[in-house]
Amino acid sequence: MSAFLKRLLPALGLALACHLSLAEEAKPLADDPVAEKRLLAISNELRCLVCQNETIAASNADLAQDLRREVRHMIQAGQSDQQIIDFLVARYGDFVLYRPPLKSTTFLLWTGPLLFLIVGIGALQLYMRRRNKVLQESRPLSEEESKAAEALLKGDESSKGEQA
Repeated sequence: MSAFLKRLLPALGLALACHLSLAEEAKPLADDPVAEKRLLAISNELRCLVCQNETIAASNADLAQDLRREVRHMIQAGQSDQQIIDFLVARYGDFVLYRPPLKSTTFLLWTGPLLFLIVGIGALQLYMRRRNKVLQESRPLSEEESKAAEALLKGDESSKGEQA
C-alpha cells in the first residue's frame, strides 16, 4: 500500500466516526403521542391525491406531506376528526376519502364494479350461445366433398413438386 493510502484510510475512518457521533435517535413526529395516533388514524382514511392508490400516511409525495402537516396543525388547534375530514372533503372532494359515502355523485363508483361484472357475464353468455349455434350448424363433409378435397390436396402436392 502506498504511503498516501496509509494516511488517507485513518483520516476517512476518523471523519466517519465524527459523522456517526452526531447521529441522534429519531424524534417523534408529535410531542403528544395521542395526537400522533389521531394523525395516523385520520391519515389512513385519506387518499393521496398524487399517488391515488396510497393513503397520505403511506405516501412520500409532497402533497401528502403537506396534508399530514395540515392535519397535524388542525389537531393541535383542537379540531375534531370529523371537522378535519369535512375540511379536506370540502377542499378536495369525496375522492380524498378512501371510503367515499354513497350518494348520487359517487353511485357509479360503488356500483361500477358490479355493472362491469354483469356486462362481462352477459357478453360471455352471448359469445357462448353464438359459438354453440355455429358448431351445431357445421356438419361433416359428404363423401363427395371429402373426395373433392382430397383431390385438391393431391393436386396441390403435385403442383408443388413440379415447382421445385
